[in-house]
Amino acid sequence: MTSYINEWSDKIIQALPNLLTAILIFVAAIYLAKLLSNLLRKFLESRKADKEVTLLLAELTRWGILVVGAITALQRFFDVTAFLAGLGILGFTVGFALQDITQNFVAGVILLLQQPFNVGDAVDISGYSGTVLSINLRTTEIRAWDGRVIILPNASILSNAIVNYTRASRRRIELPLGIGYNSDLERAKQAILRALESVPGFVETPAPNVVFHTFGESSIDLTAYFWIDTTKAGLFEAKDAALRLVKAAMDREGIDIPYPVRTIYIEKQ
Repeated sequence: MTSYINEWSDKIIQALPNLLTAILIFVAAIYLAKLLSNLLRKFLESRKADKEVTLLLAELTRWGILVVGAITALQRFFDVTAFLAGLGILGFTVGFALQDITQNFVAGVILLLQQPFNVGDAVDISGYSGTVLSINLRTTEIRAWDGRVIILPNASILSNAIVNYTRASRRRIELPLGIGYNSDLERAKQAILRALESVPGFVETPAPNVVFHTFGESSIDLTAYFWIDTTKAGLFEAKDAALRLVKAAMDREGIDIPYPVRTIYIEKQ
């Protein structure tokens, strides 16, 4: 009996350094998990990410570090390579079966971190234009200009060009127009430029410009280019006002805005 107790005492003494090291590793993992989880939570909150998403990512970070710490601590007592190999095969199998969901999840995390757009932004994504309603881990909802609600997978969003109209504080508007061949081109140009100055949100820099570019069938075609401040006026509002103002200016100056004319010849039998 005494020898049995002595044998176990020797084993405990021999294992004591490994036990203390394992405890220190796991305690350090707990501290590190809490620290990084809090830092990630504060970072996501500063980026105004969704609260549920912030909580989920913070918890995933915390538990991921705890698992790594536990495996490292257990490594002091036995080889966990076989266990990790089996876990890796299982993870690969599950990941392959759920690869679409995984892709969308990872893409959602990247979108939340990079924030190429926020809820309420006017965007053009994958050919769909509208206002962002929500950003989730798997999908993003957009309300199109015609009222449709479009749900896009995050993976497809991340792999396509994203146009964010809201972040563009200045937008250039193009206004096509045609004037008669008998009109004074310089007088028409100056009238258009003066009219554009009254457009809501109009900015002087970059300066507006009028470019004559085509001899049309019944008119000389031109395009007026001008910039607006989108924080003061919407795109459609500015374009509507510009068309009305230019039409009124043309009428005051007596400059004709022609419509196509067709000559029909009737041959008598």
